[in-house]
Amino acid sequence: MTGGITHGAGRVARSPEVSAAIRSSFAVGLAVAAYGISFGALAVAAGLDVWQACVLSLLMFSGGSQFALVGVLATGGTAAGGAAIASAVLLGARNSLYALRVAPMIGPGVAKRLLAGHWTIDESTAVSTAQPTLVSQRAGFWWTGAIIYVGWNLTTLIGALIGDQLGDVSQYGLDAAAAAAFLGLLWPRLKQLQPVVVAVGAAIVAAVLMPVLPAGLPVLAAALVAVAVGLTNWLGTRESDLAEAEPDPMGER
Repeated sequence: MTGGITHGAGRVARSPEVSAAIRSSFAVGLAVAAYGISFGALAVAAGLDVWQACVLSLLMFSGGSQFALVGVLATGGTAAGGAAIASAVLLGARNSLYALRVAPMIGPGVAKRLLAGHWTIDESTAVSTAQPTLVSQRAGFWWTGAIIYVGWNLTTLIGALIGDQLGDVSQYGLDAAAAAAFLGLLWPRLKQLQPVVVAVGAAIVAAVLMPVLPAGLPVLAAALVAVAVGLTNWLGTRESDLAEAEPDPMGER
């Protein structure tokens, strides 16, 4: 899951880029994993059993889709099962777009790609794509995926077991911790006009559409802002494109 430089008798020293990727993985992963307590508690409150909540985290493993599912069930009960599933699928569709960006950094191997497909989520994609070299991108993806998968499933179980004792889980601010971790990851990338426009535009689109569209649609609509700007290279420059395409001198990119 990591890359590095070999020194001496088999000892491997991580490169600074890989070490930075792993630090980002822990910062984002632990904050997001803690939010699983909220999901476990809300899932039980919506009528799911403890084992059903845990199975959702093990097999679905997409926080947005999981919250959309239990949110609809909480308001409509089992009669709203179809709408709940539709909302979860709709919100999870964005992960297929992430796969297009993540696939080149995963490498060959059927088993590896199957696992990578399960772990391709907002956080693993964000951490990996924020890294400067291929080896650090791989480290960011696998470390983030592993930390969140293990942590999210453990906290789901905890939240489901003690949900009744937690009361209103929103009062603990776990959602704010996850958002803060994302903001910390995004902030260093806002050095040029184009990513700033994408961030602001996506935020405005999502905020405007949230009160009027079902869960999942505002996120997808906001993602279209990034797609449109990226395809047209609006506010980008030819020089920056050439700089990004220039191969890494160490052969890692």
